Amino acid sequence: MKANEEQNWDRSWALLFARLVLGLIFFMAGAWKVFQLGPLEHARKYFLPFADTFLPVWSLWFVGVTIPFIELISGALVILGMRTREALVALGFVLAVVTFGHLLKEPLYEFHTHVIPRLALLLFILLLPRRDDRFSVDYLLRRKLKSETY
Repeated sequence: MKANEEQNWDRSWALLFARLVLGLIFFMAGAWKVFQLGPLEHARKYFLPFADTFLPVWSLWFVGVTIPFIELISGALVILGMRTREALVALGFVLAVVTFGHLLKEPLYEFHTHVIPRLALLLFILLLPRRDDRFSVDYLLRRKLKSETY
């Protein structure tokens, strides 16, 4: 086996484990928020406390109810490696919203325990070449499509 091929397999494994961990973090959070807490209660508990800021209340409800579904669906897609780029972009926006909210209430919020590890995994997956993500549905579909065109 060539050194370059071996390196690509190492990247494939790295991508798989990063996808599984990041996907599970978001999927499980989304599942809890959707099926146990409930999207309305999520908005009420975590977003309505920001009603005393400049943010319109309707936007707090909208984002607070939407985020659990984004986490659930995008987390599942990342686990599967399906529409990975789109799912990562959606989760990146979730992280940006969460960071903004925390910093709005507490300008020196220490987000290194919550946001930074998730962001690091997200960026790692996003920046590595798709062709190295051999254990993903995206890769298998591209490979199948490529073989059908020849």
